[in-house]
Amino acid sequence: MQNLGRYHKIGATRVGSREGISIYDPLDRAINVNPNYGRMRFSDQEKREISIAVGVLTLAFSFILFRGPAIVNVTALNYLAYLLISFLLVLSGFMLHELAHKFMAQRYGAWAEFRMFPSGLMMALVFSMLGFLFAAPGAVYIQGRITEEQNGLISAAGPATNIVFGAISLLATWMVGSGVLAYVLLLLANINVFLGLFNLIPVHPLDGSKIFSWNPVAYLVLAASGGLMLLTIYGII
Repeated sequence: MQNLGRYHKIGATRVGSREGISIYDPLDRAINVNPNYGRMRFSDQEKREISIAVGVLTLAFSFILFRGPAIVNVTALNYLAYLLISFLLVLSGFMLHELAHKFMAQRYGAWAEFRMFPSGLMMALVFSMLGFLFAAPGAVYIQGRITEEQNGLISAAGPATNIVFGAISLLATWMVGSGVLAYVLLLLANINVFLGLFNLIPVHPLDGSKIFSWNPVAYLVLAASGGLMLLTIYGII
């Protein structure tokens, strides 16, 4: 998540609804705003860039699952199955994370759109063919009248979504027990919790730096939850 400009609104009352379209400034004057205020919406450019990013990452993950060039030794049907698994990993681990940022920002009335990083996607594809994955596929850019607390909540939405989805996937793994479905669910849990923890590293521009700056206690709760989840996944606790 990249914040292009945060504007603090001090001493003002802001109101509005799905239908009503008024925001009150510090002088209590009503200002007409877009009727889509607070709703999730996508531009055509954003839809294209999301599709490209998801497609490239899906391909990269499938190379990792097949150990890169070794894909030539498997059947087309097997590869399609791994493409589907990779697609699920990308949707849950990457896309839900970014959409959580976007949804929270738009709920607060900010402009928020995903933009891909072409060089980061190319890097992911090349590295995946070498047997490991390092990617910077893109980010949600945000601009609007966002307070420090709102900025912290927007930043926390991504990692929190990963951790919650990872917990649900792990619980489902225990319920299924064994087999292909259990393997896929465990992969989903592993990827989501790992990505959530990675984004919680308190270094700019990662989410962790913004969350910690806003509320260190909230940061520690999220980080501890993710850490416990990862230890559980690897059977340490």
